[in-house]
Amino acid sequence: MAELKTKVTDQNVEDFLNGIKDDKRREDSFTILKLMKGTTGDEPKMWGSSIVGFGSYHYKYQSGREGDWFIVGFSPRKQNLSLYIMPGVESYREELKKLGKYKAGKSCLYINKVEDIDLNTLKKIIKTAIGKKVESKK
Repeated sequence: MAELKTKVTDQNVEDFLNGIKDDKRREDSFTILKLMKGTTGDEPKMWGSSIVGFGSYHYKYQSGREGDWFIVGFSPRKQNLSLYIMPGVESYREELKKLGKYKAGKSCLYINKVEDIDLNTLKKIIKTAIGKKVESKK
């Protein structure tokens, strides 16, 4: 079986964020860092070279493949801030109506800037996500 490439590293989270060239993206990233750290109560860790993750869970596929992953996290991409909510975003329909401007994937919320969303609503989503037991992958 192939080994998962994205895993916890010793890279310093603040050094990574300070290396973001775009001032606004860097500022927004520190805002999300503070919000996620305060909401989860966990210390941030770098997952791979570009994802900041909080908490962790162990998963196991029916195929036998297994690994560890973060519960919530974010990545300051060039086009947007990718917010990862690993229990999936589909169960947050009511909260998402109040979130603001975003795009969504299965476990991701994509935002252009922090001002586009309601941070209190994001905080509620994160609290619920970390309270859920992340189920094993199928």
